[in-house]
Amino acid sequence: MLKLDSISKSFFQKLALDDVSLSINEGEIFGLLGPNGAGKTTLIRVINRIIEQDKGTIRFKGELLNDKHLSRIGYLPEERGLYRTMQVYEHILFLGRLRGMSKADVRTNYNYWAEKFGMENWEKKRIEELSKGMAQKVQFVSTVLHQPDLLILDEPFSGFDPINIELIQQELIEMKAKGKTILLSSHNMKSVEEICDRVALIHQSKKILEGSVSAIRDERKTGNYAVRFRGSMIAFVNALWTGFELIDKEILGEDRFVAHVKMRGENNFQDLLQTLLGQIQIEAAWEVLPSMQEVFIQEVNQ
Repeated sequence: MLKLDSISKSFFQKLALDDVSLSINEGEIFGLLGPNGAGKTTLIRVINRIIEQDKGTIRFKGELLNDKHLSRIGYLPEERGLYRTMQVYEHILFLGRLRGMSKADVRTNYNYWAEKFGMENWEKKRIEELSKGMAQKVQFVSTVLHQPDLLILDEPFSGFDPINIELIQQELIEMKAKGKTILLSSHNMKSVEEICDRVALIHQSKKILEGSVSAIRDERKTGNYAVRFRGSMIAFVNALWTGFELIDKEILGEDRFVAHVKMRGENNFQDLLQTLLGQIQIEAAWEVLPSMQEVFIQEVNQ
């Protein structure tokens, strides 16, 4: 869907993007990560042709990106830009018409999203009357109204409570299932972990990491496992003996625990379960992989 090759951009001799290359596949959710000031928003503005790169090329479905492709892109900027004195539907109509939609198509598509997001009674409300979360919904609807092939979202979960974050996540997953491609920049690592297929990490204007979420987490695993069980912690520790090391524990109740264990030597997960069987009542056991939050912090610090 989108191929960026050696993109560089400077502002007054300060390098904002340094030779950044990315490939975003059609029909995937791609996360663009990085600390504040890393260059994420600059890259998004270059893709949207708001600013022009100093060096490098961008291809949209194999063609060099140009203005004709913008009608197939939906963009939600980090800086929200709704006109405060306009009414909700008046605003939606205005932005839809800018995208080349007919009034009838704007009405049809707005009704679809208004029902989904519980916005049926908002049409006459002025933007300034809305809460931050309500205004966010209006801007999201404005972004997807023209049914773009590529959706670019800069901090889309900002201003939403957990219920509405879940709502937006589900909508993005549904759009992906319909073949849409989504590029999102977010500091919400939990959301990134849950919905992104692949991610790239930008730090100090350079890309320092790119890959699938599962592969990135798997590559950084440390051989730690967790076991939730009922029984005696003393019996659990005694069963481990020399093949495994208890590194942490959490008390869930009088005789219920979660223990974190590290393998020693050639021992594996199967050996751990065999060692514990008959000693305690195992409720669940799993490999502990680093979260995207932990990966993010580790990579940036390095």
